Amino acid sequence: MGPTPPSSTGPSLLRALRHRNYRLFFAGQLVSLVGTWMQTVAQSWLVYRLTGSSLLLGAVGFATQIPVFLLAPIGGAVADRRSRHRILVCTQSVAMALAFGLAALTMTGRIEVAHILGFSVLLGVVNAFDIPTRQAFVVEMVGREDLPNAIALNSSMFNGARILGPAAAGILVGEIGEAWCFLANGVSFVAVIASLLAMRVPPRPAVGVRASAILEAVEGFRFVARTRAIRAILLLLGVVSVTAMPYAVLMPVFAEEILGGGPRSLGLLMGASGVGALLGALALAVRRRLRGLGRWVATACAGFGLALSLFALSRTFWLSALLLVPVGFSMMVQMAGSNTLVQAMVPDALRGRVMAVYAMMFMGMAPLGALLAGWLADRIGAPATVASGGACCIAAAAVFAAKLPRLRTEARELILAQQMAAGTPAEQLTQPVAVDGRAEGQGAAPPA
Repeated sequence: MGPTPPSSTGPSLLRALRHRNYRLFFAGQLVSLVGTWMQTVAQSWLVYRLTGSSLLLGAVGFATQIPVFLLAPIGGAVADRRSRHRILVCTQSVAMALAFGLAALTMTGRIEVAHILGFSVLLGVVNAFDIPTRQAFVVEMVGREDLPNAIALNSSMFNGARILGPAAAGILVGEIGEAWCFLANGVSFVAVIASLLAMRVPPRPAVGVRASAILEAVEGFRFVARTRAIRAILLLLGVVSVTAMPYAVLMPVFAEEILGGGPRSLGLLMGASGVGALLGALALAVRRRLRGLGRWVATACAGFGLALSLFALSRTFWLSALLLVPVGFSMMVQMAGSNTLVQAMVPDALRGRVMAVYAMMFMGMAPLGALLAGWLADRIGAPATVASGGACCIAAAAVFAAKLPRLRTEARELILAQQMAAGTPAEQLTQPVAVDGRAEGQGAAPPA
């Protein structure tokens, strides 16, 4: 599970950074994610510039993410069998090669939408193995005690890059073209690969192979299906991924047709959403307990839907950018809060496979939403499509909130069981803890 953390607690916001491996991971990922966001924005603009089609924007989003839906369970089973550290080195290296390939085709003027679709599918296959492995690897770097903080810091890092990357892409695309964003992304992978190679990771205990990867993947599905608390969280995540998350796919349409801007406007809009998401991740990072996090997830989901609906109605650029701040904030609180709750309840032996189901709901369902959003936007327009997604979000949040009281007992029992399995001393499981300034008698307070 990684080295024992130092005795000093340090600032609560940054406590996961006490771990050397996580510091390396954080630094490398921060650089790499800026490049990833640059490529995301540049690729969306390139597709829209070549085709002018909302449907094809949705198709590219579908091509990138459908492999995650189909292959993430296999990726999760592999993550539970093999060295997660080595898997990440391999996936990041392949992703770097794909970025350089896309840059080369674009620089030589031979790029076509078919090429972009092909590269998107290949990147999706890489992500199907990378995402569950990355999620499961966090606990090896920081242990269970600092896992919630590490998840929140990961989200902060992701969204700090989400501010810088789109802004830089907007400038580069407008001045010298999309190819340089793809090239910058390829170079940025050097940082994360170097950080992974610099880690000192103890070997994981040998796990006997009892079945094929497919049968082991099924075991993860069975665990989720019979665990009501985890099942409810992941179903909510899936609904939001299909109905509301695809708003990002339609951002080029809003930037140019609705708000009358260009690539810089697109970068600013996505950067505004990133500011909100960063604030949401930081709000989670300062939390030290799981208590109340289920309510945060439900409220954030409803807030995401409301802010998204208001954004769809705006026809003023700066008002739209302002509305994207609560959109990003609410989206991140729901996504990172859901991640934290699921990881707190899942046994280590099933972590990769359960996080693969999380990846299916978070990213794997998104391609269906992207395709649906592109199709709807071609028929009823982008604003009506986004507003409809916001309404679905609000309805799903209401259903989840109604179920919370029945989920608390199971969630508490699962969290206590995992803490005991990790060797947490009994006195730490029962000692009073401060929650919102008051003492509580149960150390593992219910997450809802």
